[in-house]
Amino acid sequence: MASRRTFLKTAAFSVGAFGPFFFFPAARQQERKLTLAKWAHFLPEFDAWFQDLANEWGKNNDSTVIVDNIHVEKIAAAATAEVKAGKGHDVFMFPWPPAEYYQHVIDHGEIYQTVALKYGQIDRFAHRSTFDRKTKKYFAFADSWIPTPLHYFEDYWGSAGMPLGPIHYGGLRNGAQEIKAKFGVPCGLAIAPSLESNITLHTLLFAFGGGVLDRDGKTVINTGARTLEALKYAKALYQDAGTPEQLNWGPSGNVRAMVMRKASCSLNGISLLRTAEKQEPGVAEKLRLQPPLLGTTGTGVFGLPHVTNCSVVWNFSENQEGAKKFLADLIDHSEAIYEKSLGCNFPMYQKTVPDLIVRLENDPYGKPPYKYKELKDGLHWTHNLGFPGYANPVAMAVFNNFVVPRMFLSVVKGELSAEDAARVAEAEVQRIAEKWEQLRL
Repeated sequence: MASRRTFLKTAAFSVGAFGPFFFFPAARQQERKLTLAKWAHFLPEFDAWFQDLANEWGKNNDSTVIVDNIHVEKIAAAATAEVKAGKGHDVFMFPWPPAEYYQHVIDHGEIYQTVALKYGQIDRFAHRSTFDRKTKKYFAFADSWIPTPLHYFEDYWGSAGMPLGPIHYGGLRNGAQEIKAKFGVPCGLAIAPSLESNITLHTLLFAFGGGVLDRDGKTVINTGARTLEALKYAKALYQDAGTPEQLNWGPSGNVRAMVMRKASCSLNGISLLRTAEKQEPGVAEKLRLQPPLLGTTGTGVFGLPHVTNCSVVWNFSENQEGAKKFLADLIDHSEAIYEKSLGCNFPMYQKTVPDLIVRLENDPYGKPPYKYKELKDGLHWTHNLGFPGYANPVAMAVFNNFVVPRMFLSVVKGELSAEDAARVAEAEVQRIAEKWEQLRL
């Protein structure tokens, strides 16, 4: 047995040779980086809050999170550049379904499955906005959406005998014509190519019973008289109640016109009304909301989302695990997303904001506070982009190339007849469809 003296000598040697020995806790895992590209919200204060949320998530997950906000009109070009380069952000957030990029992303079904454990299965709207029927994979993950109600001025439309706003497209034309004659204020539907006109004119086309593709993906934009009826209606509405300035509105042009009371009504996300509440409270008090107008085919109220917030994790992402976790964890903050967007972003998972209708009936910023209750059935009258089918690559390529707004604009400006414009659009849609058919063989 070693003596006490021998032990002390051995211990002294150990200290001298290697320094004193201490027990340390395990070293902290090396901090990782997560990069996000995100469409710039219509309300800048939301983006500031989102950065704070990302920073907090980073602290809790040993990550540095970098968020780059990109203007909506530049999102498609930025995403395409990343795909061509084969490198870019770990997460890319789109304001519409990015079906064209299905070859360059992971299958997001795993994220949906993770979220389902807490909040239930994906609903029909999100499914049809992010599922590729050919590959049977989810090309994106949808967490929230923005409805597109009709905004109208109660006093203008009251003077036309419609204090509750127009109910159908016939009433819109008659009332807008009367308002234009009385006050010189035009109808403010967006026409020039932009996100606003894309949503507005797709909505009008579908409300008249027309469409771009049928549920099986066949081109139908020039089938029958319904597209022609929609085009001729748009031209008549412009002639009766439009303004030349309308043909040159850029992005958010209809929002600026409404906030300045230079238009009587417009379709838009409620960021329009929130902008008015912030910049021109007196104007906002006169603004009202209602669901989109009744269609002409007896199909009821029809609307498209102003935004479908869809995120992708590229298959070349350097931090795929972090990206997937961030998106799954984002659903835990759905209530905060709704609040910090001032009610613009509705939750894709209804359980996350269970008192949504109560909130809409007593809005803290609205005057009167119940004006937002018209949105309570928004999910019932809102259909996915790509309707009546799914948001597939052809439908979204048509959307991102502004085929429908350009078709309407050519008729409104008198450059083409309704018949010729529909034929031109049909040929363009068919070329897009043939291109994707070859790519997906």
